[in-house]
Amino acid sequence: MKLFVFSIVCSFLQISRQNPPTQWTLLPHILVVEVDGSKSQLPLSCLQPEELPRRGNESLDIFWMKDKEAGAQRGNTYQVRLQESLGGGSYTCYSRNGSLLNHTEVLIQEKGAVRRKILVKTDQDYLKCSAQNLNGEFRCSWTWDRLRVGVVAFIRAQRASDDTQCSVDSGGKHWSCSSHHSKFRCSVDDSGNGITCVDELHCPYAEEIQQIHITVYVKTKHFLVENYSKHFYLSEIVKPDKVHINKVNTTMIEWSYPSSWSIPFSYFPLTFQIALFKRDCEMCVNPCTDSKATKTLMVHSTDICRLEVKHKSKAVCVRAKDALCDSQWSEWSHLRLKRNKRNKENKENKHRPNKKRA
Repeated sequence: MKLFVFSIVCSFLQISRQNPPTQWTLLPHILVVEVDGSKSQLPLSCLQPEELPRRGNESLDIFWMKDKEAGAQRGNTYQVRLQESLGGGSYTCYSRNGSLLNHTEVLIQEKGAVRRKILVKTDQDYLKCSAQNLNGEFRCSWTWDRLRVGVVAFIRAQRASDDTQCSVDSGGKHWSCSSHHSKFRCSVDDSGNGITCVDELHCPYAEEIQQIHITVYVKTKHFLVENYSKHFYLSEIVKPDKVHINKVNTTMIEWSYPSSWSIPFSYFPLTFQIALFKRDCEMCVNPCTDSKATKTLMVHSTDICRLEVKHKSKAVCVRAKDALCDSQWSEWSHLRLKRNKRNKENKENKHRPNKKRA
């Protein structure tokens, strides 16, 4: 019986040695370790093997700290104990005189996790991406779980699955990803809730052959990391800014292309949708959607547009979308048509019967 138990223990130790946790380098000095819930250990080295002979017995006096707290382990190797999502942290090693020798941040990624924990879905997706025009710039945003607000740990933006190399500045806010096919620059918003990227090699006058692939790694203060990805063509996520409407006179309105839209307008045309209302819902939060339009029409134009509006209409709403792609509509622009009070009184007097003096 003892021999049987001993054999099981030996077999378990042998399997553990043969199947160490999967690990890979996210950035210099940042290591991602995939865990599956079982207990395991991850060895961290302070000095590289070629440095040990030069330092001699000094390697025995190396001491370690985890998250700025002294650990019990000493020597060139530190055994990180991994259990479920625990074990992540900032590990630093020092010489006997207190000189910093090396540092490694260990991030934990739950292998095969069914439920994400850091970001929450909005509109059936974790990342929401949009572009104001077709010039190559776009923005992706997300919503943090209220219990696990984190920070961006890594950004990868590319046009194809190739040898893209990404780097970040010392502040951790500005990223660059380059390859033979693309060159992206991305910046993290000050709010931490999104990123703005631009493809510097994108030509808006040429057809998009390859989709943009964007991957964002986010981490929590407990060193848990998750990655979220999205791929798209710019033409699929383009959403024009709001249209600016002006009232020319009492019966005429005009609107123009958003100033942020791609030029020339003849090459990047917009389709406009106009909604007319006999009643203006002054108490509505969104007057263009909270009330029913009396009349709706579509206008295709590459210049400033004008429309004659009948006196019965009290409000007008206009929105735009790319005329050549099945993309998103812009937000509605609302204009209240205030009629001239004097004209209204004159109209009433015109239909009022004349009274003769007695």
